[in-house]
Amino acid sequence: MSTVLVVDDEPQIVRALRINLVARQYEVVVAADGAEALRQAADARPDLVILDLGLPDVDGVDVIRKLRAWSPVPILVLSGRADSRDKVEALDAGADDYVTKPFSIDELLARVRAVTRRLSPADELEPVRIGRHDINFTAHTVTDGVHLTRTEWRLLEILARNPGKLVSQRQLLQDVWGPTYAKQTQYLRQYLTQLRHKLEEDPSRPRHLLTEPGMGYRFQP
Repeated sequence: MSTVLVVDDEPQIVRALRINLVARQYEVVVAADGAEALRQAADARPDLVILDLGLPDVDGVDVIRKLRAWSPVPILVLSGRADSRDKVEALDAGADDYVTKPFSIDELLARVRAVTRRLSPADELEPVRIGRHDINFTAHTVTDGVHLTRTEWRLLEILARNPGKLVSQRQLLQDVWGPTYAKQTQYLRQYLTQLRHKLEEDPSRPRHLLTEPGMGYRFQP
C-alpha cells in the first residue's frame, strides 16, 4: 500500500483528501505545518507528498527545498496561489505538479496517478555529451560541476530518449508538468533557455538542444 503525506492547515481539505485517498487504498498521514511535514516525511517515508504552499509557519516552497535536500519523493503542490510565478517557483524548487484551489477531487486523483506513473523507474539511459559536458542520467551528474534542477533533468531526459526526433510541445508539457499545462509553452521556452545556457557552448546558436518553431524540440547528439 502506498503512503501519501497530506500537508495542509485546512481541516476540511485534509478530511476530504483522507477519505478519498483511503477509499482508493492509500495509507494517509497528515501534517498541519511545515515543521511537522518534514518530521512526518522523515518518519513515514511517504511515496507521495501533497503540499499546500500557504502554511502557518514556513512557506511551502521552503518545505519543498528542504525535502529535496535529501528525498526524491514526488511532491504535488495544492495551493490557492494561481500566479504563474508561484507555479514556476514551486516547480523549480522540486515539485512535480501543481493543482490550484479550488479543485475537484477527480482531477487531483488523476494528478496523483499521473505523477506516480511519470516517476516510476524507467529503462536506464546511456550518458550523452552536449558541448563539453558529459551528462550521466543514472547518477544525475554533469561534468564541470554544472547543476540541473529536477525539472531540467526531466526535460533533458525526455529529449535524450528520442535522439534526432521531434518531441512536440504538448508531449513535453504533459510529461513534465501534467495534462492541464498543455498550452503553457512559456514554461518550455524558459527551461530550454536555461538548459542551453548551462550546456551549449554557444547558447545563441545551439547545436544539440534545437527548437522547431511552433512544433517542439529536438535533441541532436
